[in-house]
Amino acid sequence: MRKMKRFVSAVIMAAMVGTLCLTGCGSDKSAEGSTGSKSGKQVTVAVVQPMSHTSLDQIRDTITSELGKDENIKVVTDNANGDTTALSSIIENYKTDGVDIVVPIATSTAQTAKSVYDGEDTPIVFAAVSDPEAAGLTGEDCANITGVSNNIPADEIVKLIANFQPDYKKIGFLYTSSETNSVSTITAAKKYCDDNKIAYEESSIANVSELQTAVESLISKGVDALYTGNDNTIASAMATYTDAAYAKKIPIYCGADSMVADGGFATVGVNYVQLGKQVADMVEKIANGEKPSDIPYETISDYAKYVNMQAVKQFGGNFDKKAFEGFDVLVEEDGTSHFNK
Repeated sequence: MRKMKRFVSAVIMAAMVGTLCLTGCGSDKSAEGSTGSKSGKQVTVAVVQPMSHTSLDQIRDTITSELGKDENIKVVTDNANGDTTALSSIIENYKTDGVDIVVPIATSTAQTAKSVYDGEDTPIVFAAVSDPEAAGLTGEDCANITGVSNNIPADEIVKLIANFQPDYKKIGFLYTSSETNSVSTITAAKKYCDDNKIAYEESSIANVSELQTAVESLISKGVDALYTGNDNTIASAMATYTDAAYAKKIPIYCGADSMVADGGFATVGVNYVQLGKQVADMVEKIANGEKPSDIPYETISDYAKYVNMQAVKQFGGNFDKKAFEGFDVLVEEDGTSHFNK
């Protein structure tokens, strides 16, 4: 009789457990609508940036925010603060730690990640690389690499300037010589100018200490407008750039909304929140089992069109009201910023 009671109790208990599991004991969160990875295994994603400035920080924050919604993804971040040696060490350390996915922000970081992980299968998802092909991030030896490019069409750059200054005579292109992404953008812009008989001057810098002199040199050559693309070094020193240019009444056109937020005049450029979201989406696909080789790199899907009205006041611009059609005001004349809001 005791054995029979034990047996009946065991059957009842098993039935209860089975019922409970049917209502929520399973480990597959996807059945409940969670964004967790299909395997349920925690995936560690390392996001690395070469330095701090508004654009790069915005990319990092968007990626971490988006991935933070996935309970099975752990995000770690690091910043080389402009030190190329530190950049390599940071990525080497993540390789030693065995992180699952690496997200290098900007061209130099992506190239370093490729070098460090040479021959490894660890997925690399780059963010904000203007020319992945020129940077050596495509091809047979890059099966584990994909990402999102922040390339800007050269014709859009020139159209942007002509929209506000239809009578301009000469453009001044300013970039950092060591940044492949910046060089690529300016090279394309110069080719467009050559093909369309548009006059321009160019100046490159090696570091921020040369920025003011480079701006003054271009202005002395009679440029009517200055343009800088997605250049991390110059983006980190916009105050120096704008002080030198606006003192001579020369507008600065930029490759990113963040650079306009930091003092530039206008952009048809990269919306870095959109870029960060595209990168995070790629990372989630890979975390859920897709291979980088099956995900072609993308370009930014939506260009930003912003103006800084405080900058207009500073350099004394006098533009036709129609020129502002289609542009959002990122910074008001009184300095009120709508950036990232």
